[in-house]
Amino acid sequence: MTMPASSQPDDFRHFLHQALRSGSFMTGLIITLLIAAMAALSFIWTPYDVTNLVVANRMQGLSAAHPFGTDHLGRDILSMIMVGSRNSIAVAIVAVGIGMGIGVPLGCWAAARGGWLDEVLMRFNDVVFAFPALLSAIMITAIFGPGAVNAIIAIGIFNVPVFARVARAGALALWPREFILAARAAGKGKALITIEHILPNIASILLVQGTIQFALGILAEAGLSYLGLGAQPPMPSWGRMLFDAQTRMMIAPNQAIFPGLAIVITVLGLNLLGDGLRDILDPRLRRER
Repeated sequence: MTMPASSQPDDFRHFLHQALRSGSFMTGLIITLLIAAMAALSFIWTPYDVTNLVVANRMQGLSAAHPFGTDHLGRDILSMIMVGSRNSIAVAIVAVGIGMGIGVPLGCWAAARGGWLDEVLMRFNDVVFAFPALLSAIMITAIFGPGAVNAIIAIGIFNVPVFARVARAGALALWPREFILAARAAGKGKALITIEHILPNIASILLVQGTIQFALGILAEAGLSYLGLGAQPPMPSWGRMLFDAQTRMMIAPNQAIFPGLAIVITVLGLNLLGDGLRDILDPRLRRER
């Protein structure tokens, strides 16, 4: 049952207390906030203009002027990583939003209606789930051409069955509960029960799943950009930077190391954040500790 308003401040204080005690959550939160701050900063300032090609400065190593060095076109790698972060974050946010916006209503609807409709929707989800984001992007790109928008659509479509399954499982566990039966006895319809009782009670698991899918979205975007299916030049992308650097690994490893580290650190931070949220919000895990 959704909590009364009077208990919400106590719930928040309990969450804050648990969050401060969770090393995984705090570490993930700090890393995520730092990456988000870097992406936000790149809108107003970067050390160098990433569209400015200075061939005379190409292939430079680490220095005070270029802490991460420069690439084969003389662009500052630190500036490119900063700008690339906002592209990766934007793609992941929109893709997760698409998956959650479509998948959660489908999952809740399937759980509420049951019967053949539930079976049809879940089998359709299985079909969509059988096509990974990469394969979906290749098919979409073959029709509409490469680009960040098509990458977003492909990753978003892949996220739909994930959120549908999570929402359906959470909703099915709640429908037999006493407070749901009481709401039905009071004359509330299934749609109203879903909005007032089901969604608030599965919000925590959806939040955790959203964090996990966000990390997977970062990886998927990097993979698509590496294959040339994501953001197109001159827009920097972490995956595209890795592709450009692969033939120069022996002579300029910094060109691959730093965008690779950016991907690893970002995904690690989001996974730690998701694990911490799961531990805090799942009462069964709290009892086991």
